Amino acid sequence: MKSAVLVFPGINRERDMARALKLVSGNDAAMVWHADTELPKGTDLVVVPGGFSYGDYLRCGAIAARAPVMDAVRKFAADGGLVLGVCNGFQILCESGLLPGVLMRNAGLKFICRDVHLRVERNDTPFTRGYQAGQVITVPVAHGEGNYEADEETLKRLEGEGRVLYRYCSPTGEVGEAHNINGAAASIAGIVSERGNVLGMMPHPENHVEDIMGSTDGRGLFAGLAEHLKRAA
Repeated sequence: MKSAVLVFPGINRERDMARALKLVSGNDAAMVWHADTELPKGTDLVVVPGGFSYGDYLRCGAIAARAPVMDAVRKFAADGGLVLGVCNGFQILCESGLLPGVLMRNAGLKFICRDVHLRVERNDTPFTRGYQAGQVITVPVAHGEGNYEADEETLKRLEGEGRVLYRYCSPTGEVGEAHNINGAAASIAGIVSERGNVLGMMPHPENHVEDIMGSTDGRGLFAGLAEHLKRAA
């Protein structure tokens, strides 16, 4: 699996992401600067990591979405390439038009930094094949604007097309207001594009890939991607 991790001013999770990718795939990820206009040749997966790109000025991800490298990412996605955006990366993907909707301020208007439970809605996608459908995993969140919102028609389409891959839930998998940490519509924590090759999610699976962190629940996402690309080769 040949991965490319984008780096914008203010991004701070690029090394966490690169480490997770190497632990699972055995290969070093290429670090791609925001001013670059091309992705490394042979790239299989583009990752837009978390942090505070350009200081989160204007709107979270709004400036990064217009960086030169994003034209290459849009072309890569249009050609069917796999793209993963985590936290600020999710915001950037929405701002760049690669995913619908927008990430708003958390309903409680406070920054949230803790472990949360996610329910895996399906396991027949490149981003979820490392899990079981209905499985509950524990991964960290660290965001102030993770409240996913979209118009009613878009939400109906996401649900009808099975494009919600991860939802906030209880430890036993129950979805509801009591377990919706940021007020996101339908407890949405992660969605995919219409073609299923672009995933945006707020939680940080890259921070739960080693035993020393107390959980390896995030590892399944990366292992599933590696397995998908291996079979596709």
